[in-house]
Amino acid sequence: AEATEAGWALLREGGHVVLLRHAIAPGTGDPANFDIENCRTQRNLSDRGRQQARKMGALFDTRAEYVERVLSSRYCRCTETADIAFRGVEVERFAPLDLPGADEAAAAADRDAVLKEIGDFSGQGNMVLVTHLENIRALTGQSPREGEAIIVRRDGDRLHVLGRIAFN
Repeated sequence: AEATEAGWALLREGGHVVLLRHAIAPGTGDPANFDIENCRTQRNLSDRGRQQARKMGALFDTRAEYVERVLSSRYCRCTETADIAFRGVEVERFAPLDLPGADEAAAAADRDAVLKEIGDFSGQGNMVLVTHLENIRALTGQSPREGEAIIVRRDGDRLHVLGRIAFN
């Protein structure tokens, strides 16, 4: 609870970047017939996950400076989290936030693209990137739960974790 309060204090200042793991989506992995363009072929948010996303949005609305920009993995569990939580902001689908593939060079290029977006952000509000555990772990070394936020700052070619917010 103390870490969450410290996280909200940071976001009230504005100008911060948040890595947000998508809301609750039961199961692991995606089905063999996975198609990035077809939500019926993916693991999706549960009713509880949609409720969690609404709670995230309500808390961001009341406890943080406004959300200026939202980037999301193209996976439906991420885009739905973003669309529900940040309903007043255009959600930008950003492929480098998708789950990393087996190609290490492509995964490194995606991490670099995400780091560039974070490093280039200089807004007055906050920027939220909705993504997956694997990406957040690769970028920060942290393993957030579904629906947990990690507040970061770019520090050279790495990210420095400033705070966390848990959405129960």
